[in-house]
Amino acid sequence: MEPRTELGEFLRSRRARLRPEDVGLVSHGGRRRVPGLRREELSMLAGVSVAYYTRIEQGQTRGASDAVLDAIARVLRLTDDERTYLYNQARQRPRMLRRPRPEQLRPAVRAMIEAFGRVPALVIDRRADVLAWNRLGHALLAGHLPFLAPRSERERPNLGRLVFLDPHMRDLYVDWRGKARDAVAYLRMSAARYPHDPRLTELIGALTVLSPEFGGLWAAHPVRECAHSVREYRHPLVGSLHLRDELLWLPDDEGQRMVIYGPDADDPPTVAALALLADTIEQAQAQAQAGGPDPGAAAGTAGRRLLAT
Repeated sequence: MEPRTELGEFLRSRRARLRPEDVGLVSHGGRRRVPGLRREELSMLAGVSVAYYTRIEQGQTRGASDAVLDAIARVLRLTDDERTYLYNQARQRPRMLRRPRPEQLRPAVRAMIEAFGRVPALVIDRRADVLAWNRLGHALLAGHLPFLAPRSERERPNLGRLVFLDPHMRDLYVDWRGKARDAVAYLRMSAARYPHDPRLTELIGALTVLSPEFGGLWAAHPVRECAHSVREYRHPLVGSLHLRDELLWLPDDEGQRMVIYGPDADDPPTVAALALLADTIEQAQAQAQAGGPDPGAAAGTAGRRLLAT
């Protein structure tokens, strides 16, 4: 993820999606050498010299003013998230040599999501590693994985890896393509904020090699904060669910976000399915405390029994 390459590819991708007539220019026909706006056209509309814009696109300057970046964003019709991405890419600081410390979850945050009880919740970091999940969040997304996996740095699940490389996750999302695009957009925004995080770079490199679908989406430069969404799930125990998710920044914990899931009040089937999943987990925990089978296996058995009734 060489910064100047990333910035140039992003700006070229946004120039390519605009036609001259989209921005009020007269097209004189004929074959154009490049799709979308030329550098000369964008520079004219933004009020900067071609040479200076070229230096920005090639990552040769880190001193572009707010006015210049705002003008480029206006001409390219960037969204708020894309504008933030442009600012982060255009003003990256010199490389830091020290490796960042492993992410640590504050005990108070862990206690908070566990207290949610019958509301699925988890905490992720800048790389989309799962730092913690409560029982219902675990059962919703990844009941096939060990519940305590997030507590081990070596075994910690990563949502990007799960979305692209785990068959369970691919089956879980009805609109898997939309979820995959948002997962890439999240990593794009994070890579712009933390350009010198080696573990983030390694993750993106590994996914590019292991998943052609990830590589194709990454090359398209999707950029979005993904702060909230509505998705349909095809859960193996309780069937169809339509859930909203909200991602909340934890301001005292750099790069960490809490994710909370919930149904709409006017969606009784999802409310009932989520309650069924919560009941299943509670039954499994009760069996485990009474010396029964493994909680994960018990949850699966209880879920199948409840679905059959």
